[in-house]
Amino acid sequence: QVQLVEDGGGLVQAGDSLRLSCAASGRSFNTYGMGWFRQVPGKEREFVASINWGGRPTYYADSVEGRFTISRDNAKNSVYLQMNNLQVEDTAIYYCAVDETALAIRNLKPPRYVGQGTQVTVSS
Repeated sequence: QVQLVEDGGGLVQAGDSLRLSCAASGRSFNTYGMGWFRQVPGKEREFVASINWGGRPTYYADSVEGRFTISRDNAKNSVYLQMNNLQVEDTAIYYCAVDETALAIRNLKPPRYVGQGTQVTVSS
């Protein structure tokens, strides 16, 4: 059974950093795109970042470009999101996603696999 387990969320102040991790189990995703999207309850899902199986290309939402960095470790079947200079508007539930390509995740195609989410709350 495939599972994506996110970790690293929490409550921080504006300007702080967090690093999210997502560990996949049940099969290898070394040839898949991996990424993150976020959602605030009552609002639409928002793409955050994605990365292709070989580490390139990477895609970022305009709102996080330059502050967030996505990376992956295929040996650990994991993807990471380093979030720096967090802002109040980054507050959301962050979900890990796996699909055929990073581009599919960027285009918010319903992903093949999605994690349970981890809450990120940024206070002013």
